[in-house]
Amino acid sequence: MMRATELPMSRVEFAILGAGALGSILGAHLARAGHEVVLLARGRRAAQISADGLRIEGLVNLALPVPVVTDPSLLRGAETLIVATKAIGTAQALEPLRGAEIGNALSIQNGMLKDELLAAAFGGETVVGAVANVSGELLSTGTVMFTRNVDLRVGELRGPVTPRVRHIADSLVAAGIRATASDTMLADEWSKFAAWVGLMALSVTTRRNTWEYLCNPDAALVLVRLVREVGRLAVACDVELVGAPVLPVQELCRASDERAVEIVTTIGQTFRQNAPTHRVSSLQDLEAGRPLEIDETIGHAVAMARRMKLEVPLLENFLGLLGAVGSRPAVAG
Repeated sequence: MMRATELPMSRVEFAILGAGALGSILGAHLARAGHEVVLLARGRRAAQISADGLRIEGLVNLALPVPVVTDPSLLRGAETLIVATKAIGTAQALEPLRGAEIGNALSIQNGMLKDELLAAAFGGETVVGAVANVSGELLSTGTVMFTRNVDLRVGELRGPVTPRVRHIADSLVAAGIRATASDTMLADEWSKFAAWVGLMALSVTTRRNTWEYLCNPDAALVLVRLVREVGRLAVACDVELVGAPVLPVQELCRASDERAVEIVTTIGQTFRQNAPTHRVSSLQDLEAGRPLEIDETIGHAVAMARRMKLEVPLLENFLGLLGAVGSRPAVAG
């Protein structure tokens, strides 16, 4: 049994904020590889890790102790901080860490707000871009089911691969996480966001497994139009979309409606054959009664579009709809 740390921590190699599925997967792999890792967690999850360590099943089977800090203000510094929480309340979660000496800060959260928040907390020079095509699900027992290990991309937001980016990517690869050092990081982040918006919006509104709405031509067309609106916003920010995890968003933006729907439904058939029970994490959150990360993702995109006087009617409509779906009904009496 390892108690949650309540004393100041010296500077560590990797500090991971958030011990959900992805934070636990990364923490376990890096710790197994011999890196000095600390998890910043609280509540029931911190208690689980303190009592039983990190337990990963699925693609690998790992069980090992990792230090847990319940008060982030006790962390004095980290060579690399990885933010792996949901996007909700990120600014508040980073606030206690402002006094820490952070060398590199990266976030694997959804949305485009994350890099702005890291820069505000630690300085723009610390920020490294990241997108994760890695997934798992945290079970009520505290075990994490590791289900997808395709690619975790890291890179400078603008410019070529640097030694620090190469070091982070190499550390992840050596630990067993498939990773790539990217020289198109900002395009990677926007493209992942475009794909995520389409998948998240359809998963939450239909409440279906991924293959079901991808295989439906009407739903597929709505998804394509959402991707295209994000694509127009990216272009307005001087970024061209590239390929993204799950969806070839660049091709969807350029193809005819008929061809784009064909692409999406073909992907849906692949999910039906290879991952029939796959659900986007937002749907998992909804069904578990957890809040959805709407304002910090789609809401932020809509706010950007309004400032630029760019019309994004589908994004605006889904922002309202998802807000209604994700809110808990008022209790009578």
